[in-house]
Amino acid sequence: MKARFTITAVILAAIVFANSANAALPDPGVTIVPGRTALLITDPQNDFLSPDGVAWGVVGKSVTENNTVENIDALFKAAKANDIPVFVSPHYYYPTDHGWHFEGALEALMHAIHMFDREGALTTEGFEGSGADFLEQYKKYINDGETIVASPHKIYGPETNDLILQLRKRGIDKVILGGMSANLCTESHMRELLEQGFEVAVVSDATAAAIVEEGNG
Repeated sequence: MKARFTITAVILAAIVFANSANAALPDPGVTIVPGRTALLITDPQNDFLSPDGVAWGVVGKSVTENNTVENIDALFKAAKANDIPVFVSPHYYYPTDHGWHFEGALEALMHAIHMFDREGALTTEGFEGSGADFLEQYKKYINDGETIVASPHKIYGPETNDLILQLRKRGIDKVILGGMSANLCTESHMRELLEQGFEVAVVSDATAAAIVEEGNG
């Protein structure tokens, strides 16, 4: 039990709501309650986190500077060591998704560069090692038979998948959140979970975002 609280304290120390010295808003804190708290990672996939991924050119600098890959790994490891349920919300596109009649700018871009593409909803052909596949070093955590992999979200948030159902069915009301991309899927998951009544803590160095000419995501 002592080891559990020691490792949990390390997780909590990594969670940053605001810099208390400069914050204009109060820091509400978070308490990990066994059986009610889960780790959620969004899009821990090659297209975001591998140098070979199609988005690495715009996210790679942020991923590297934040030490994002290693920090997500540390969260997975700590959660597994302490029996904290782990959830993954992946991003997949099937051939039928390329038949949409209208798209937002980023949807059009992702489809054009074949980001997160899979051969189909009912096949894993071509999935292994693809951009849609999970980063290799995370597979020992994700493929352990215990991690709950939600159905894929299609735009940014969990409104289009079964994540919230899966959380509620397991009695989860507190979520530690990390993953990709900070200002898109991760933030959208955070906002929807808050609207749904969950308590959410974002681990600021377990995420990253695009750095482009228009600004730093």
